[in-house]
Amino acid sequence: MDIRDIAERSGYGVGTVSRVINGQPNVSDRARKRILAVMAECGYEPNSNARYLKMRSQTPVAVFVMGVGNRMFDDILGPLQAALAREEEEIVVTYLTGEVNEVRAAIDYQHARHPKGMVFLGGELESFRASFHEIETPSVLVTADAGQLGFANLSSVTIDNEAAARSAVGHLLARGHRRIGIVGGNRTSGQIGELRLRGAEQALREHGIELDYERDYEPCDFVERGGHEATLRLLARAGDLTAIFALGDVVAFGALRAIADQGLDVPGDVSLVGFDDTAFSQYAVPRITTIRQDAERLAECAARLLLDAMRDGSPARHELVDFELVERESVRSL
Repeated sequence: MDIRDIAERSGYGVGTVSRVINGQPNVSDRARKRILAVMAECGYEPNSNARYLKMRSQTPVAVFVMGVGNRMFDDILGPLQAALAREEEEIVVTYLTGEVNEVRAAIDYQHARHPKGMVFLGGELESFRASFHEIETPSVLVTADAGQLGFANLSSVTIDNEAAARSAVGHLLARGHRRIGIVGGNRTSGQIGELRLRGAEQALREHGIELDYERDYEPCDFVERGGHEATLRLLARAGDLTAIFALGDVVAFGALRAIADQGLDVPGDVSLVGFDDTAFSQYAVPRITTIRQDAERLAECAARLLLDAMRDGSPARHELVDFELVERESVRSL
């Protein structure tokens, strides 16, 4: 008799049985009692030596980064590595393109490498909702809120993206702008872009303005080229815009170039607000007004959540980090 037989007789999955055998806390009392009862009935005794060897064979923490060249994730990665290194934990970083399902990639990695823990820098909540139940490893999702998913081994740390976007657009409105365009992300439910769009829409509505998605919004990937091309399309059909809110700083960098390519000036002709406060935003010409996510604090928080889960079996926790509107040179008053 092995763990698969216990799973079949108890009615629970192999992963749940494994967590009970290994004494992990992220199992319901009902499941634990049922599995222990089946083990007692069958006289099943786990092989403690095999468990010891499995623990010894675990590899360093796996970090999955969504997108190559995402400056916000690069800003988080360094402090995350440093925070874990202080606790003598190493990391292995895997970069994933936008076409790859990050959770399926992590499942394959788990089977092949048995990492101590996993950190996801970015990710689509729908991917986690569909497949994360196959992952047993303590994990943390950074820059998205996994609280609604209810996985006992998936913590998360992020900012309030809706409130931050309301603040960004509210700043433009307070400076007299009423024709505001938006570039970046997409409207897929649960994604970062959708949350930021929702916040922007709320800010506009509070001032009696309905966001016309067909005219004043242009989706794109979170890369400079995407921001450049999306802004060119937006300006071609909405030339009366006085301001643009870019849903990420990398999108804002592309937008800045596109505005210049049209013979326009920031902020003289078009004001611009970004999001993330990546390292380059303060060196652009002009310096970009943006929403600051504290990359170092996000990293420190993620490291703490992961270490607590790996070492103490702490249940999943979901934390919000403060954001800040950083006013620089890219917005003028009308």
